[in-house]
Amino acid sequence: MRVLHIVITVLALAASATSATTESIESSLTTESARSTGALDPARTMSGSAAKARPRTPPQAPWTVRDDLGRTVALPARVGRIVSIQPEISRMIISLGAGDRLVGIEYALRTQDHLFGIIYPAGARLPLVSMSENGVNVEEIFRLKPDLIFASPFERQIVESLQRKTSIPVLALASMGRFDRQAEILGLLGRILGREARAAELTAYFDARIGHVREALRDIPESAKPRVFLSFWGVLTKTPIHYDPVDAAGGINVAEKSAPDVPGEINTLVSVERLIAWNPDLILVHGNYPPQDRKVTVESVRSDPRLASVKAVRNGKVRYTFGFWNWWDMAEVAIETLYLARLLHPDKFPGFDLVREGNEVFRAFYGIEGGFSTLCGILRCGEWADVPAKEGIVPAELRHD
Repeated sequence: MRVLHIVITVLALAASATSATTESIESSLTTESARSTGALDPARTMSGSAAKARPRTPPQAPWTVRDDLGRTVALPARVGRIVSIQPEISRMIISLGAGDRLVGIEYALRTQDHLFGIIYPAGARLPLVSMSENGVNVEEIFRLKPDLIFASPFERQIVESLQRKTSIPVLALASMGRFDRQAEILGLLGRILGREARAAELTAYFDARIGHVREALRDIPESAKPRVFLSFWGVLTKTPIHYDPVDAAGGINVAEKSAPDVPGEINTLVSVERLIAWNPDLILVHGNYPPQDRKVTVESVRSDPRLASVKAVRNGKVRYTFGFWNWWDMAEVAIETLYLARLLHPDKFPGFDLVREGNEVFRAFYGIEGGFSTLCGILRCGEWADVPAKEGIVPAELRHD
């Protein structure tokens, strides 16, 4: 994860903090929406537009919440202005129909995130609170006067420094790639923003889509589940130690019982010898980059002489998947799970159409039409996804030949 360095350019600002009574609320929120595990048509379970969600009234008094660093953070009764330097949280805010409350974002979200521009074009006009990849402009944050700042729990020093220097609440949250945790965070954001109904609606929709997959695969024995290695983050042998989309799609992550390189993180770097010993049935390469930015490719894995004995390489079972992109995106996670289920168990999902399903999920989460088609044009996933060619995943106007 990128570590930001605070650049303090603020002149001496004297802030007298008024004491506010805070109601201590333990914020381990649980989603109250129905979680479907049946074989239903989940695409019909919600309206699909962020704008249609009915806002709920936020708490009427200041309250407290415990974040992912274990810090108790006092929140204002109403949060109208937000600075977010955590991309996952920024996208969740947009999915809740509260993008207009974002008043400042981080450098990478504007300059490097191909997904953000698709789901929230208005973000191109948002001020940047980081002056480069490595600096947060505290003076700019003061100017924007946010009620709340969202940051990464992997940047404790930054979180605490921002809180101390600005006296603005800083909340450190991340789902760590877990389905249940992303639902909890979405529910918390819904409460903070007065969008609880919308948060419950999205969680129910996500659970229905994943539940449909799990129902279709419920009779698959462990012995019939393909063993999968994920080559992520541009390094052949860097892999997540847990990956819920693979689990939900009826696969087994061979690195599941590995220890992370850094306590609390979700990745580990293994040796080539370890990868060979695991001998996975399928190798998934991180495809959530435009082709020109991929440091590890399907072709480079297939042609690596060190891996010639690995079952996946011998059998031509090396494929791209989507994977993390600037943290985690709830909509793309749902799409990836559907894609992997079709890839791992094609007989269980006849007629699956990745683009149609992807566009439906993006419509449900972000209220946009053709958003997934646009993303696939950038990623060229039409060249590697197992979908009907007639759908034309990569529109001619989006190709970069």
